[in-house]
Amino acid sequence: MTDLVLKNLCVGTLSNVSLTVPGGQVVCLSGPSGSGKSRLLRAVADLEPHGGTVSVADTCQEDLPAHQWRSRVVMVPADSQWWFDEVGGHFPDHVKADLPSALGFPSEVLEWSVSRLSSGERQRLALWRALLLEPEVLLLDEPTANLDNDSTEAIETWLLEEIRRRQIAVLWVAHDVGQIHRVADAHYRILGTSLERADGSD
Repeated sequence: MTDLVLKNLCVGTLSNVSLTVPGGQVVCLSGPSGSGKSRLLRAVADLEPHGGTVSVADTCQEDLPAHQWRSRVVMVPADSQWWFDEVGGHFPDHVKADLPSALGFPSEVLEWSVSRLSSGERQRLALWRALLLEPEVLLLDEPTANLDNDSTEAIETWLLEEIRRRQIAVLWVAHDVGQIHRVADAHYRILGTSLERADGSD
């Protein structure tokens, strides 16, 4: 099983963050705006300078070139990046038939211009794009922030099925208490300079 292990991770004002995320489980992170949630994800993805160690399945981050690490540890930021004019340019040619119904798109979405996508549509497609990379770890920064309630719960259900089936270790930044209760196997809050386990009732 693929576990994500953080040992004494220090980034920004956060210090000595030690945490294990087992494969197939979701650990939610919450905390005040500006407390360092996104920076923590970026450190795990090797996108931010940091102290301490990060490992996946006994492979240390420092032992792999950054691009190889990020092919195993995939971050989906709150604002996803798009490089080509058309949606399909960001996906392998063979995926059209595999478009998950939970995303709520017609099959021709890959022919759409990226400029016509809403922020919520970009979020949904960014999640699919990330899963197609077959990651061992997913780092999700408020992945449903721009979705309505129905879309949010459909995406949660789909994501959790994929996470369990593929045994992906997931760090999921969330603010919504209801979402944390629905998706989290464990919940940690950033309090000051440290990460602390939250109780089940939030």
